[in-house]
Amino acid sequence: MPHADTLTVVHHDDTRTRFTDVRYQLHRDGIRIWSADGEHAITDILMTQAYRHRQSDS
Repeated sequence: MPHADTLTVVHHDDTRTRFTDVRYQLHRDGIRIWSADGEHAITDILMTQAYRHRQSDS
C-alpha cells in the first residue's frame, strides 16, 4: 500500500482535499485513505497528487 507525505484529492467540482502522512489505495470506485484521523473513502475524484519526500543520500 503506497505511503504519501502529502496527498491532494481534486474532486469533480474542482474543490481539493489535502491529507498529510497517509497510506492510500486507488480502486475503481475512488480512493481509500488511512490517516491519523481514521479511514476515509472518497468516490468523486477527478485527480490525485501524491508526494513522498525523501532524504537525499549525500
